[in-house]
Amino acid sequence: MRYSPDWATIPYHLLFLSIILVYGFRVWPLPAAVAVVVAVTLVTGTMMIVDARAGVIEGTELAEVPLMPMLLVAMVWHARRRAAAISALEEMAEVQQALLERERQFFRDTSHAIRTPVTIARGHLELAVEDPDLPSMREDLGVAVRQLDRMTVLSNRLLALAQLDSGAALPSRHLDAAAFLLEVGGNWSAVPGRRWVLDAPQDAVVAADPVWLALAVDAVVENAVHHTREGEQIEIRLEVSPTTATIVVTDEGPGVATGDRERVFDRFWHRRPPNGPMGSGLGLAMTRATARAFGGDAVVAPGAGHGARFEVRLPRVDTDDVPVGV
Repeated sequence: MRYSPDWATIPYHLLFLSIILVYGFRVWPLPAAVAVVVAVTLVTGTMMIVDARAGVIEGTELAEVPLMPMLLVAMVWHARRRAAAISALEEMAEVQQALLERERQFFRDTSHAIRTPVTIARGHLELAVEDPDLPSMREDLGVAVRQLDRMTVLSNRLLALAQLDSGAALPSRHLDAAAFLLEVGGNWSAVPGRRWVLDAPQDAVVAADPVWLALAVDAVVENAVHHTREGEQIEIRLEVSPTTATIVVTDEGPGVATGDRERVFDRFWHRRPPNGPMGSGLGLAMTRATARAFGGDAVVAPGAGHGARFEVRLPRVDTDDVPVGV
């Protein structure tokens, strides 16, 4: 601007534009920003006024003197508001993260707090059930043992959900889905009072942890047992597509109402079973969370008849390796 007065407006505009861009990327402290605006405006404005009086530039170009600082002030205001908004969002995210961590810790602490007294009380009650003095006492003690069993399941599932909620990756390995289904289904087929059908006609390899997957499938089968009567059929089978291996559990119970097909996976939501104890309300929630942790999902669909059909879907692994055993 000093050595080429005829072209003074070009470096003048470039100067303010560069400051605006720099401030847009990196917000300075407010006193420094004010000092820069005032200093640059005074220096460049003085030079523009001197050139206009000397006739080097037209007087109308002096309108640039207030306009460019106004643009810079507008950028300062906008950038500071944006920085304040980002800071507020970061604080909110930290608060939410802290709340989630406290919730997870609550689940863990509650589960551990429940487990110890339940284990002790259950041991003493089992000893008392073996030789009670009165027949009525045997029934009362049996009720107490069943409720403690329910609390044990509740604490175990709370711990499982707390780990799933933590976002930590679950261990996984290549798993033969057919062999896994036959093993888990074989354990359940020993339960009397139901007609069990196991079917795994095709091999499929999935990436999952057998312990976690067994917990997920057990919750679905347990739900089928509670919602069927003696003599009714429960079928556990494997359906395979080019991309998915699906463990399907169907039963001859009352089925699931259309409006309840998503709610059954909500935590602590219950359907009163026609035959069997009330569940914990966490089993199916844990099933869906586990399936999603392995890249799949759990859904409920209408059964072929009047029963229910639950599906645990897992993506297949494209590998020629022989999977490690179940």
